[in-house]
Amino acid sequence: MSLSPPARGHLAMLAFSALVAGSFSLGAMAAPLVSPAALTVARFALAGALVGAAALTTTGLPRGAARAPWRYLVLGALLAAYFVLMFEGLRTAAAVPAAAVFTLTPILAAGFGWLVLRQITTRRMALALTLGAAGALWVIFRGDWRAAVGLHVGRGEVIYFWGCVAHALYAPMVRRLNRGEPAVVFTFGMMLAGFALLCLWGWRAVLETDWAALPPIVWICLVYVSVAASAMTFVLLQYAVLRLPAAKVMAYTYLVPSWVILWEIALNHGAPPPVVLIGVALTVLALALLLKSEPETRGDHVLRPQAPRP
Repeated sequence: MSLSPPARGHLAMLAFSALVAGSFSLGAMAAPLVSPAALTVARFALAGALVGAAALTTTGLPRGAARAPWRYLVLGALLAAYFVLMFEGLRTAAAVPAAAVFTLTPILAAGFGWLVLRQITTRRMALALTLGAAGALWVIFRGDWRAAVGLHVGRGEVIYFWGCVAHALYAPMVRRLNRGEPAVVFTFGMMLAGFALLCLWGWRAVLETDWAALPPIVWICLVYVSVAASAMTFVLLQYAVLRLPAAKVMAYTYLVPSWVILWEIALNHGAPPPVVLIGVALTVLALALLLKSEPETRGDHVLRPQAPRP
């Protein structure tokens, strides 16, 4: 039995969320063992090479894509900040709370979407975003209302939150700054710029890292986040956005904490306390609300490159 295009899109996003979740579990194991700056430089180098090869073998690298290179610097800086702060946060944050912080990205992106693009959302989407944020906060505070009232948040979660702010701003800025370049070409330009900025900022960490002495888990994490959590998820995301509305694509962010719990169990790290699962259930409810069929509204549509501008 063949699947319909929307069903294939949902299957792609299920795989996407599972692969993204693995970067939290593996990142939490590797982050304390290597400089976040050095790890991110290596990640951008490997992932950028893969995306660049994909661009050369598909669309090529048109000369027009080099127009206004400052655009790539802006986007590269945002994405580089996200990954550096993610690995810095995972030095002390556990994988499940960090994944919960990641689920705050949609509500942050909705705010930046309005500020940058004047995008609006439906009431159901607003309710789903609110439920998802509440579930994320429940997991972050580990179901302890006293910790919530006292704002007792782990240092790692706070660091990673600012990385998620950068990631949330990245999403609408891609739409604002794209001038008709193919997605794979635009992504390569962004990763090349991010790699250059990271080298300028973290060159000392790269030189001081004894790469040959790094434990195997660091190399496993590096290959995973570069190939599975970058190149593969890029392909899955591009596949899904051609078959699903943007709101439904975004919804799968809320499935990441559930996948992380499964990753943690598979890696023999144990399951979180049962009280934490209440927050995970709220994020799954947010997913269900966002996946429910609803006519699209202005600003809630598949992201496509804008027409070229002078």
